[in-house]
Amino acid sequence: MSSNNSLPGSEINLLPATWRDLKAVHQLEKACFQRDAWPLLDILGALTVPQIVRIKAQDGDLLVGFIAADLRRAQATAWIATLAVLPDYQKRGIGARLLIACEEEIQQPLIRLCVRQNNLPAIQLYQKYGYRQVETWKKYYRGGDNALVFEKIISSKQPD
Repeated sequence: MSSNNSLPGSEINLLPATWRDLKAVHQLEKACFQRDAWPLLDILGALTVPQIVRIKAQDGDLLVGFIAADLRRAQATAWIATLAVLPDYQKRGIGARLLIACEEEIQQPLIRLCVRQNNLPAIQLYQKYGYRQVETWKKYYRGGDNALVFEKIISSKQPD
């Protein structure tokens, strides 16, 4: 992944995220998820713990999107833990680009994620890219909303 990974006419670049992005990812989480935003310590873990794919989308110096996936090699599964794009940057394909880039790095035969049941734009994105709902976790989110568990089987990829 390099800074040249941008669409024609786009200034959005996909790059590896590091601990140096802690403040920006924290601000992004709060802007996108309000009450469900990850605490600072969880974000630090996502940015530093081994076995996590972490990619940021940047517009110049501004972090506008982030995705993190937890690689669980023993289960031959990866869990996409978060995918966020700043509200002013949504509907531009950035979430899709982050999802595709993350999938390319995962290298596991099964990818899972959960999404708030009323987050229709996210649900539509995941369905468009081949994810299907396999489970519902009751009252998973603050406020009592259910989480829909989606998965995608990547048959051509084998675990390391």
